[in-house]
Amino acid sequence: MNIDTHIHHNHGTELQHITSIVPQLILALPFVVAFGMYIFAAVRSSRKKPWPLYRTVFWSIGVLFAVMAVAGPLANLAHTDFIAHMVSHLFLGMLAPLLMVLAAPMTLLLKSLSIPLARRLTRILRSWTSRILTHPIITSLLNIGGLWIIYTTNLYSLMHENTLLHLIIHFHIFAAGYLFTVSIIYIDPITHRFSFLYRSIVLIISLAGHGVLSKIIYAYPPNGVPLDQAKLGGMLMYYGGDAVDMVIIFILCLHWFRATRPRASLTMS
Repeated sequence: MNIDTHIHHNHGTELQHITSIVPQLILALPFVVAFGMYIFAAVRSSRKKPWPLYRTVFWSIGVLFAVMAVAGPLANLAHTDFIAHMVSHLFLGMLAPLLMVLAAPMTLLLKSLSIPLARRLTRILRSWTSRILTHPIITSLLNIGGLWIIYTTNLYSLMHENTLLHLIIHFHIFAAGYLFTVSIIYIDPITHRFSFLYRSIVLIISLAGHGVLSKIIYAYPPNGVPLDQAKLGGMLMYYGGDAVDMVIIFILCLHWFRATRPRASLTMS
């Protein structure tokens, strides 16, 4: 009895440490800084040519969803409630990345930098490192593959017991989701481009992997997750993920249509 009480006390102490303000500040601070930098760049760029307001709105809402996922009531509840955790996952790994990609931050950065700095940034974007980080297959492995590792191993339960692991996984979820979105839909300039067919095939496979994982969560909950929460969380992951993915599919198809329409007109004439 004493041993069980001691273990429960240690777990409660560690959980309290993870849900404390410091880890949440560490996770939220980069998004707050990114928001400030974006607004500053938008104001500076607008001196020459107005920056589209809708892109600033996309960025603002995206940052808001990301911060909600890592700090505040939802983040606290996500440690003990799997449904809240899945809402947080959708916000941080899918919805926030999509909105922030639609804000075209790299385009804004290039517009706001001086010509020498913009050229240096362009050289970085053309590097082999950038090619790897924006390759659709690599990003899909980081994104979907990472989720498989989290939910089909002990990593999910361990992330709630170790603060450092908790921070690393949350940073990974956002970064992988953002890079995956960047690699599928080209909103910002990208030097290493892949065909629409290639990206569509990778997207379809990724959607299948995400869907299968949500069904596995539904039937075989991660360690420590009650069955009823796992079922609702799996359904939320499946249908909520589909809703975000439908937007990505629409944008990809729209870009594909626009890219091929002039060629079709010339062929018919």
